[in-house]
Amino acid sequence: QVQLVESGGGLVQAGGSLRLACAASGSIFSINVMGWYRQAPGKQRELVATITRAGSTTYADSVKGRFTISRDNTKNTVYLQMNSLKPEDTAVYYCNTSPFCSWCWGQGTQVTVSS
Repeated sequence: QVQLVESGGGLVQAGGSLRLACAASGSIFSINVMGWYRQAPGKQRELVATITRAGSTTYADSVKGRFTISRDNTKNTVYLQMNSLKPEDTAVYYCNTSPFCSWCWGQGTQVTVSS
């Protein structure tokens, strides 16, 4: 049974910070690449950042320099540190493998950035 549980979202003013966490259970965390995705109202889900088990990372251009993805393989947890948040970062944030596992999506965590 694969389960992904995201947490850490909330309401923050523009320029603020949030740290998201994703706890993974089952065999999913053994997969090499984990990613954070987001979906804003009326938009398609997009990949924000990825990280390999070894710690190599990639970022979407829209978050590069502001977001940092990390993972703790001993805790089966992946994190997303979000700094200098902008209203356009408002979305529901999800973690999953990359490429994503279609049956593994969790409930996500809402991030709302006010201007």
